[in-house]
Amino acid sequence: MHGVSGSRLPLAAADAGVEAGRPYLIWRPTTPPPWPGMVVLHGAGSRKENHADFARACAARGWVALGFDQRGHGASADEMSPAALADVTRMARFLGSIEGVEPSRICARGSSMGGFVAIQAAASSGAIAGVIAVCPASEEGLRRGFREGNFDLRAGPEAVKALDAWLGELDLRDAVELMGAKPLALVHARGDESVPYTWSEELYARASDPRKLILVPGGHHRSAQHDAELQEVSLRWLERALAGRRKG
Repeated sequence: MHGVSGSRLPLAAADAGVEAGRPYLIWRPTTPPPWPGMVVLHGAGSRKENHADFARACAARGWVALGFDQRGHGASADEMSPAALADVTRMARFLGSIEGVEPSRICARGSSMGGFVAIQAAASSGAIAGVIAVCPASEEGLRRGFREGNFDLRAGPEAVKALDAWLGELDLRDAVELMGAKPLALVHARGDESVPYTWSEELYARASDPRKLILVPGGHHRSAQHDAELQEVSLRWLERALAGRRKG
């Protein structure tokens, strides 16, 4: 399968701003509306700009993509906290308020911690219609990372305690089940040294249809996140899964 041609990719974000404390970038397609929307969620220690490649791929395929800095990351002024989950719904609704975007077809794509938050948001909010989760982190992996200070983010001792308590009450396997019939694509490299690919297999087994599991040989924790062909495959699958949600 061929990837998206570089000549079609919008290289720069069309809009930048801050919504409810979350610095964001938006990429818009050149195709006429209506458009589906994609909230792009980075992982722990990352920032919105690091996933501009996927946002551009979305725009090239006719999606409006919104990436934002989660709490404690990038240009955000606050610390990481459990409120990061509610931010996904808030930003999805903000994206849905943009003229031409269909609120019923707003999805989330997250990698590592972003994949964890994307699934949790889809399980608890009607604002998220579907998810692409790339090497999604487990709650135990995140708890360990926060406690040991393994992530390059802003979270003081009290914030870490709050995050630990919050994550201790969650189970991503339950969240996958609670997604119900919302489409879920799981993408994972078998060579992932941070999150075992078997975790995505376990989540896939608990998910309902429509669902898709893409396991690729070799690689590492970040390789599947930035693979252009995998981005294209996952977006095409999600478009087909969402076809019945279009208005009209």
